[in-house]
Amino acid sequence: MGLHRKNHEPLNILLIGSGGREHAIAWKLSQSQIPHCLYVAPGNGGMAPLVEMVDIQPTNFPAIKTFVLDKNIQMVLVGPEDPLVKGIRDFFLQDPALNHVAVIGPSKTGAMLEGSKDFAKQFMIRHGIPTARYQTFCKDSFQEALRFLNSLQPPYVLKADGLAAGKGVLICPTLQEASANLHDLLIERRFEASSDKVVIEEYLVGIELSVFVLTDGLSWLLLPEAKDYKRVGERDTGPNTGGMGSISPVPFADETFMAKVKERIIEPTIRGIRQDRLDYSGFIFFGLMNVKGDPFVIEYNVRLGDPEAESILPRIDADLLELLIATAEKKLDLQTITFKPDWCTSVFLVSGGYPGPFQKGKSITHIHDIPGSILFHAGTKIASDGSLVTNGGRVISVTSLGKTLQEALGHSIENAERIEFEGKYFRKDLGQDLIQLL
Repeated sequence: MGLHRKNHEPLNILLIGSGGREHAIAWKLSQSQIPHCLYVAPGNGGMAPLVEMVDIQPTNFPAIKTFVLDKNIQMVLVGPEDPLVKGIRDFFLQDPALNHVAVIGPSKTGAMLEGSKDFAKQFMIRHGIPTARYQTFCKDSFQEALRFLNSLQPPYVLKADGLAAGKGVLICPTLQEASANLHDLLIERRFEASSDKVVIEEYLVGIELSVFVLTDGLSWLLLPEAKDYKRVGERDTGPNTGGMGSISPVPFADETFMAKVKERIIEPTIRGIRQDRLDYSGFIFFGLMNVKGDPFVIEYNVRLGDPEAESILPRIDADLLELLIATAEKKLDLQTITFKPDWCTSVFLVSGGYPGPFQKGKSITHIHDIPGSILFHAGTKIASDGSLVTNGGRVISVTSLGKTLQEALGHSIENAERIEFEGKYFRKDLGQDLIQLL
């Protein structure tokens, strides 16, 4: 799957997705010096100035095919995990009318690194990649699962095997709570087919971070790292969300630590992808835990993170489209990348009630006078009267660059206060844990 284009003709690109990650990607691509025309399916209420939006859902592959052929799309960039796990790359490769189109994203089997926690764990063990001790259980082995829980020390980590919109990982402080949640996952099927299998994992004590690479399946480029904040409440309390914000860089990810990440995790992962013959092209997200200076893999994602994309893309000092073309042509080894030294902070405004039930359609105001920040929309849309309204749990990411972490955070928090919609909530304590490390 190469890239067929004529010199000087604009490259027609279809970006799939509608969240803050996709808005950040579109924003970064808009700065490219390479002539291109960017479409987004389905997009959101903040993308219109940058792209042409198309009302097609990310997993409607037949409609995507029709659009790709109609608009002579030469590159498809897949933002979210769902179409990758459902096999969009395979869909293109197996269709003679589409197999000339470059798809940035792994095959269905490659996407199992995110689509199945058990598959990912087996991959890590097979290739000697450090991760927590674990076992996988199904409904029929419920009693064995309870015995394994009893063999562990609290807290207890339960992971639904399949995709669960970022809500499938449960950390339970007591054995009683872990046992109840295990019953809820396996017997009551809380996440339906996604929790037909559950991974029970040893709890690792440390600090989390997210590391990203872009790979063509042979070579790879390291992107900026970030720390995201999953819990809805300040001081990391309350239920997990899709992400309340992120910060890049991460103070403890120094040269010594990152050398371990490259040697023990990134290189063995790329080597394993080759050895297992996984058709992989695109981003790899390594969810890591720093345990006393040693990195362990908590999870793989097969795309850029959200909210991490909103804090790492502004720090990349390179033409993203040039890097993606090199990825499609398997020439990534010829590319280099540098990072801006600035700090970047991304604070998410969310709907009242999120991650539980919330209302949509709330009018968003005071959004045009936001100095010193970039707004990446996620759950927004343009209403019939032309106004901007809320359309999701995570609504807008307020992203800011600064020479110091405090400066960047100051801009993001100040501008998060300015924007108004009914029920607006955001965490004001992001980054305080990192400030203590500086």
